[in-house]
Amino acid sequence: MSATATSTPPPTAPKVSGGKGGRTRLSFPVILLLIAGALIALSAVRVITGAEDITSSGQISAALSMAVPIGLAGLGGLWAERAGVVNIGLEGMMILGTFFGAWAGWQTDPWIGVLAGVLGGMFGGLLHAIATVTFGVDHIISGIAINILALGITTYFAKLWFNSGEAAAKGGSPKQSPPSDDIGTVTIPGLSDGLKSIEKHEWFFVSDLAGVLGGLVTNVSLLTIVAILLFVATFVVLWKTGFGLRLRSCGENPIAAESLGVNVYKYKYIAVIASGGMAGLGGAFLALVTSHIYNEGQTGGRGYIGLAAMIFGNWRPGGLAMGAGLFGYADALQLRNGGQSVHALLLLLVVVLVGIAIWKFYRKSFVPATISAVIAAGVLVWYLGTDTVPTEFVTATPYVVTLLVLSLSAQRLRMPKADGMRYRKGQGK
Repeated sequence: MSATATSTPPPTAPKVSGGKGGRTRLSFPVILLLIAGALIALSAVRVITGAEDITSSGQISAALSMAVPIGLAGLGGLWAERAGVVNIGLEGMMILGTFFGAWAGWQTDPWIGVLAGVLGGMFGGLLHAIATVTFGVDHIISGIAINILALGITTYFAKLWFNSGEAAAKGGSPKQSPPSDDIGTVTIPGLSDGLKSIEKHEWFFVSDLAGVLGGLVTNVSLLTIVAILLFVATFVVLWKTGFGLRLRSCGENPIAAESLGVNVYKYKYIAVIASGGMAGLGGAFLALVTSHIYNEGQTGGRGYIGLAAMIFGNWRPGGLAMGAGLFGYADALQLRNGGQSVHALLLLLVVVLVGIAIWKFYRKSFVPATISAVIAAGVLVWYLGTDTVPTEFVTATPYVVTLLVLSLSAQRLRMPKADGMRYRKGQGK
């Protein structure tokens, strides 16, 4: 037997997602066309149904505010899962962020509260990293344990810290903190007023576009700008630097990464702690921007929705931002003008389902096409036979949208290959 036949092949470089050999991604012009198409559809729905609020600047501003904590939680999940660690504990890390952010915010300065919220989330991320990376605990079990632990810790300390002394005198109680100062907002003068003037004319598409843009430049929180910069920074760090390449290699093939000299444990720890910090920042946003107080249960499952937005975005920042915007829009819709606006969007849902049915028939996927067509017919009957939707359905709108979007996008997703797998040091030697 020849030496060539018996020699061990050299280790190959770890494959990471996002290269040209993977699934084709949408180009920027195509994304703009899709956004324009969605806005035209919303404009048509507004004109047909008279639900003026669905494209108003107030609705978009509220949607942006609702999208930020969801997006930050999803961004935390992206960091962890790109390094191969599933982070179901995002909800618990957000809870820690809300509590410690509000606790520090009302006593000192809201920006110190933001820092405290980030540190609280990072503490949860550290616990998750110790459990999953060092001790090899199942990632799902560890995440659920952190969610339960975070809820218990914050409930205990809220009763201890907010229910007596100065905190109680300033409005604290066992379930909420005293209010904190406002972080501050930014409005682009001139542009904001001009867009509002155009919006009031109720022109087809033009006024709707003005409403959308107006909501994005009016009373924007400074913390929202920080969140947007974090999305940009995440893309640059993870996809344009050697550090990001090594981190993503740990989520694709940690054994090959270790064989090439990557300290897999270190990168997993960095990713999971950063994940907790971003989720904690999302929680601090809820406590210091959205409501100015800590309220028991105020995360409302946004950590899980952030995880869904990350999956919808195919583990990439751009797709995650779109998913967070969609879920934030649904969340704001049910809070502002629930029944009438959600009822109007049933008509848009019919159009989307019919389009999916046509596309599936074209692709010869007859079963999914038939299911989409039947559901579209049922939703159309519901829309024509009612003037509003039940309050219970309005409240559940964000979660219904989450399930619907994930079910429609599941076939195009590709998670990191080693996501959720146990890794022990030395396997690559």
